[in-house]
Amino acid sequence: MSDLSGKIAVVTGSSSGLGLAIAKALAKSGADLVVTSRRKRCLEDAEQTIKGIGRRVLGVELDVRDHESIKAMVSKTMEIFNRIDILVNNAGTNVRKKALDLGWEEWDTVLDTNLKGAFFCCQAVAPFMFKQNWGRIINIGSATCIMAYPHIQAYCASRGGILQLTKSLAAEWSPYGVTVNVLAPGWFKTEQTRVLWENPSWVEKMKSRIPAGRIGDPDELGAAAVFLASEEASYVNGAMFMIDGAFTTGGMMDTIPLK
Repeated sequence: MSDLSGKIAVVTGSSSGLGLAIAKALAKSGADLVVTSRRKRCLEDAEQTIKGIGRRVLGVELDVRDHESIKAMVSKTMEIFNRIDILVNNAGTNVRKKALDLGWEEWDTVLDTNLKGAFFCCQAVAPFMFKQNWGRIINIGSATCIMAYPHIQAYCASRGGILQLTKSLAAEWSPYGVTVNVLAPGWFKTEQTRVLWENPSWVEKMKSRIPAGRIGDPDELGAAAVFLASEEASYVNGAMFMIDGAFTTGGMMDTIPLK
C-alpha cells in the first residue's frame, strides 16, 4: 500500500461503515485523519480506532447540508493541521419509496447530502490544495452511478450526478495538481443497508447476481482508497473505480447456457 505519511485526510460520514473503513485504511498507510459526523458523540469509537493505529485524529461535527458547517469543519482542520491533502466525500443518505410517494423535502435531503454537500466540501478544500499544488479528492459513489433501481430515485439521481460532477472537477482542477475520482462500492453490509440484509430471500437473490458470489466487506475498499489518495495515482483523474465483485458487469454465471 502507498505511503501517505505526512498527509492530512478528511473523511466525511466516517463514524462507522464504509467511511470508517476508508479512514482506517488511510491511517494505516500513514495519514492523519479528520473524521466527521452530524453528531460529535458518534465519533468516539472512530477517534479511538484511529488513535489505536498510531495516527493523529480530529473529530469534527459536520452536516454537509449546511454550508456554514462545511466551512467551520475546514477552518478547524486548518487550525489544527494547517493543511488538507485528501478529501473523501463519503457522507450519504437514502430514502426508499415509490416515486409517486416521494416528498419534496425527502428529495432535497438526499440530493443535498449526497451531491450538493459533496460539491461544497470539494469547493471548501480546493483552495488549500491549489496552494500546495497537490490534492486528492475521492467522491464515494455506488453501482447506481451507472445503473438504476426502482424506489430509490433521488439516490440514483445523486449518484449519477456525483460521477458527472467528478469528471467536471477533474477537468477543471487537474492543472492545479488536484485529482478527483469516484470510488464506487457495489453491495456492502452497512448500517444504511441493514434493513435489506434482514430479508434472507432478498440477500440470496442479490448474491446470485454478483459473480463473486458474496457481499463485500467494508475493509475491501481500503486499498483502492489508499491508491487514489497516493502519489502513484497522479495520472488517475476523472475516473471511476467499481469495487463490486463484478456486479455491474451483469455477468451472472448461469445466464447463458453452454449448449
